[in-house]
Amino acid sequence: MLFTSISFLYYFLPIVITIYFITPKKLRNMILFIASMFFYFYGEPKYIFLMLAEILIAYIGAILIDKYKKKVLLVVTLAIHIGLLCIFKYTDFAILNINSIFGINLSLLRIALPIGISFYTFQILSYIIDVYKGKVEVQKSFLKLATYVSLFPQLIAGPIVRYETIEKELNSRKHNFENFSYGVNRFAIGLAKKVLIANMLGELCNKFIITDEKSIVFYWIFAISYMLQIYFDFSAYSDMAIGLGRIFGFHFLENFNYPYISKSITEFWRRWHISLSSWFRDYVYIPLGGNREGLKKQIRNILIVWALTGLWHGASWNFIVWGLLFGCILIIEKVFLGKYLEKCPNIIKRMYVLFIVMISFVIFNANNMKEAWNNIIGLLGLNGECFINAYTLYYLRSYIIILIIAIIGTTPFLKNITLKLRENEKVRIFINILEPISIILILIVVTAYLVDNSYNPFLYFRF
Repeated sequence: MLFTSISFLYYFLPIVITIYFITPKKLRNMILFIASMFFYFYGEPKYIFLMLAEILIAYIGAILIDKYKKKVLLVVTLAIHIGLLCIFKYTDFAILNINSIFGINLSLLRIALPIGISFYTFQILSYIIDVYKGKVEVQKSFLKLATYVSLFPQLIAGPIVRYETIEKELNSRKHNFENFSYGVNRFAIGLAKKVLIANMLGELCNKFIITDEKSIVFYWIFAISYMLQIYFDFSAYSDMAIGLGRIFGFHFLENFNYPYISKSITEFWRRWHISLSSWFRDYVYIPLGGNREGLKKQIRNILIVWALTGLWHGASWNFIVWGLLFGCILIIEKVFLGKYLEKCPNIIKRMYVLFIVMISFVIFNANNMKEAWNNIIGLLGLNGECFINAYTLYYLRSYIIILIIAIIGTTPFLKNITLKLRENEKVRIFINILEPISIILILIVVTAYLVDNSYNPFLYFRF
């Protein structure tokens, strides 16, 4: 079930909210768990048993780890969860590479990838490791642990919520008008970003993919559009997840912080998909030694982390190349480039970041490295296409307004203006009146779009 579907917006969500708030507090985790099971069953009926099995294994494993403090129990429990992720996500990728290396023809298993497995597996892993380290108390209630893992606001595409973030709120959380209002506003912002911006940018990208009348300018329009689309698409889901979480009393951490205003790639990854980059930092990079054992091992650790980051996104070499590209650039910045970047004007720093990120997402979006390479050299005019043609001009005119809106939306410009206006008491009152009206208008416009375009999945569902 999609957040941006009529069934979710007008049936599932209102019913769940109504039942949740008329139910006694001690039963509300049960309501959320049942709702989350239904939500997942609606899209992945057969794999709901896989998720429940993983929760049960994590529940028993964490209790045993807490009781006996044995590292072997930690290793076995982690191995089961990582193994299941690898089986479902990477088996065919491994077979393809074995066939290629040894010139054989093993049959692919063609196992369907369970929705959200990359996200809920990492949540389970962080919980188990934190129990072993004593950072969190083991959860004795299966219901509460299951609610944490399966919580529908962030189940499908994150953010990766660590157990320590909502540990106390699983036991007791506050419900008030302020939280509910914030949650609704945040959800509405995400809904608008997804349906009114990301989906339209996706349409423009699809026009480029299917046409045979490409031009150099169209390659650039495509690269910029996809870079904008993936930001608005994924940050929209995070906005909606954070908003829904707040409605039900949970405070999820931010997952994006205007990454396209970064002045280095290092800063970019402090602002982009924060829950994933911090997860790899805390559970892979630091345990490997981080930067504590000399430059050579630090370089090794960075490359391992970013190869795994790429592989986490998908079972394809273009994802691994994408991850290693960032790893190499981060190493270059740490070794020598960073000190030179500091001396450059901010505009140069930001252009450098945007160009690198744009090229990286061209690789990220491709079905294979050949397609990625063709699109990259297309940007440089090496594919033999003309500089610009009538087809490019037509779509540029058609989508120029949404491109401008999207570019402005990647900056804190509108947010800063709103905060500045709120400093005036009279204006603040006007804004407070305007907010619910805006939410109603967003819902009306979004509904109109969704009636005509019923299928609009989030990009990160594929991971």
